[in-house]
Amino acid sequence: MLIQDTAQNERAERRLREEAVVWLTTVRADGQPQSTPVWFVWDGDHEVTIYSIPNQPKLRNIASNPKVSLHFNDHGGDDLVALEGEARIHESAPPPNEVGAYIEKYRQGISNIGSDPDAFAKSYSTAIHVRITRARAPF
Repeated sequence: MLIQDTAQNERAERRLREEAVVWLTTVRADGQPQSTPVWFVWDGDHEVTIYSIPNQPKLRNIASNPKVSLHFNDHGGDDLVALEGEARIHESAPPPNEVGAYIEKYRQGISNIGSDPDAFAKSYSTAIHVRITRARAPF
């Protein structure tokens, strides 16, 4: 359970299951927050996996400060969910084309950007795991 309040927890878990995009916020070395929309897959417990193109600013930010936040787009102010966590680059993670839940979730999106799972995995070869440490769904 992410949140003690049952209704808020159900909302947070529903968003983690159903949403296609989450905003990942990292912090640059100069202290400036940097938010990036990313695709993700949730493990059903406390971890989110994101794949990135290597050498992106978010990876450098995580290397220097693993504290991150995740939030979903607002749907009129009554479906807010914000997550906090610790991110790490997972060097030995399987590539996205070998993660069934990820490919199932994003197969159409990968096709829409003119790619296929194998080519996508070559480009988005760096796995980020975020361990959720706090969830808030304030309404």
